[in-house]
Amino acid sequence: MNTMEAVLFDLDGSLVDTAPDFYRICSELLEEEGYPSIRYETLRLSVSNGGRAVIQAAFQINEEHPDFERLLTEMLKRYEENPAQNSALFSGFDALLTWLEHQEIPWGIVTNKPARFTHTLIKQMDLFDRCAVIICPDDVKRSKPDPEGLLLACQKLNKDAKNTLYIGDHLRDIEAGKAAGMKTLALSFGYLQPNEDPTAWGSDYIADKPADVMALLKSLATPYTAA
Repeated sequence: MNTMEAVLFDLDGSLVDTAPDFYRICSELLEEEGYPSIRYETLRLSVSNGGRAVIQAAFQINEEHPDFERLLTEMLKRYEENPAQNSALFSGFDALLTWLEHQEIPWGIVTNKPARFTHTLIKQMDLFDRCAVIICPDDVKRSKPDPEGLLLACQKLNKDAKNTLYIGDHLRDIEAGKAAGMKTLALSFGYLQPNEDPTAWGSDYIADKPADVMALLKSLATPYTAA
């Protein structure tokens, strides 16, 4: 990769640590409904797989349970109202985004999280005006692992996919990035299941901690940095 024209992020578990808010809301619901509490780490593992997976993990029920849809609806209602109370960028990522902006390298988000949650979260975190593009399932016909959203983001940015880096914490992120012709970075500190091995995903790069991402981006953006 000789140049880096743009950087795109998956959202949950990649750019933003959103698990604390899902845990906050689920803990409230579990107490109200008379269910036992759940360990934070147990719930954290389900966040990348969406609201249904979160309800299954929190309440230990399947989708056929008579209360499943009611609990899902209530959780998503509370989440949409305040998705950023406890969520935060991963350590050092604010500096990372600032560095990209100083290098005039646009960054954006391509996520499977619906727009009504994504836009509210990004606005509450004061990132909306900094983010050059946001692509949600609402914007495409096929979500990741299909590359449609990534290619649409590049189109909106007027950037070449082959000079774009996609960063994610799930196999579908890497599959989508590769299918789009991008370079890919797998994050092993995201919301991985215990049996998942990101080294088997076929990404171009792997970061084991947030600080590794900044180091990698600086090495890839050498043509854009001052000597």
